Amino acid sequence: MLHQKSAENQAVAGTLRRPVRPAAAVREYSRTMNGSQPTKIDLVATAQYRESYANSVQVRVNLWDFFLTFGTITQTTPENVSIQNFQGVYMSPQQAKALSNLLQQNVTQYEAAFGEINLEPRQAGGVIQ
Repeated sequence: MLHQKSAENQAVAGTLRRPVRPAAAVREYSRTMNGSQPTKIDLVATAQYRESYANSVQVRVNLWDFFLTFGTITQTTPENVSIQNFQGVYMSPQQAKALSNLLQQNVTQYEAAFGEINLEPRQAGGVIQ
């Protein structure tokens, strides 16, 4: 089970913006496995680390991994939508499932604090926007 020690993911005044961290920023976590002593985990941001906003995520799956492509959507006309992809991330099926669980836990906490998140109605065979 992963426990975050900092409050940077806490919602402040209705926004989920995160503070900008220098490239050498370190976040400390503790992890407890099977009731044993916590293991200290230091997360260090490399020089290549970037934070970006994405309002589009495409997912491709094969036997060995999941591939998530992040981008931003711009609607230039009522008939034309443009997606600028800027990052692709491969992960194992196990890590994808762990991410799914972590996202569900955080969505549940968000909705408890701020109310239900409503998605646009799905059309038959349509994509959730």
